[in-house]
Amino acid sequence: MRHLISPMDLSVQETDQLLALADRIIADPKAYSHKCDGKKLATLFFEPSTRTRLSFEAAMLELGGQVLGFSSADSSSAAKGETVSDTARVVSCYADIIAMRHPKEGAATVAAAKATVPVINAGDGGHHHPTQTLTDLLTIHRLKGSFDGLTVGLCGDLKFGRTVHSLIKAMCRYQNVRFLLVSPPELRVPDYIRDDLVSGGFAFTEVERLEDAISDMDILYMTRVQRERFFNEEDYIRLRDSYILDSEKMKLAKPDMIVLHPLPRVNEIAAEVDDDPRAKYFEQALYGKYVRMALILKLLEVE
Repeated sequence: MRHLISPMDLSVQETDQLLALADRIIADPKAYSHKCDGKKLATLFFEPSTRTRLSFEAAMLELGGQVLGFSSADSSSAAKGETVSDTARVVSCYADIIAMRHPKEGAATVAAAKATVPVINAGDGGHHHPTQTLTDLLTIHRLKGSFDGLTVGLCGDLKFGRTVHSLIKAMCRYQNVRFLLVSPPELRVPDYIRDDLVSGGFAFTEVERLEDAISDMDILYMTRVQRERFFNEEDYIRLRDSYILDSEKMKLAKPDMIVLHPLPRVNEIAAEVDDDPRAKYFEQALYGKYVRMALILKLLEVE
């Protein structure tokens, strides 16, 4: 039995195999429509979610399985004081696999230690979001064909953004990847991410203005400034509009650059950008369903 807590839990070879399986599902979804007949996925979401929870549920349903769970801590026994480890042990009695989101870092690790079925980390605080990383990798794989030699720009909240941290770690396992890190000083990547880049010999540049870096990017990964990660409203309000991608900024970008975003967006990408053929974030959301289908099949060992 295996869990997925961090994107690094999968080797490069396993990641590539998972992406290849997702490719096969996209090509012929009907061939996989009964692979999980009789299996149940529990979605334990202690924190709000739209795409991640619904894509997990859609993935299991399209595989022929069933779904149970809750969408907020208030509707679970956590409101009565039940621990994460107890919840995991109990839910293991009812489901074959668990997807869990929790606001506290390390919660998925605690759940996996006690669960008797595979646990998938669907986001733990500002720590990891491995299935979003797999979604990002599948999107890049399908739209760019390769990970090697890409210049990846990440813009916005690079301090609290778990999607950013996980994607940087995952992309560091490929060749000649360069990073352009665009953020205000208060929201720069944490020291441990910067240390990983330095020790791994990866080229990276930190800048404050998107206009100064966008022309060099093959991928622009936009993120929102996350209100729920701030300790006070004043700091959030001061920083929330630090970067807004609009048509004027897109004129500075390469013709084949792609724009990604883990969503939800607030106002960091203007609606006018949606019509630009380089805007791929809604397509990215669709790929999230397919990569989660592949992951469920892998962890349940039915494919």
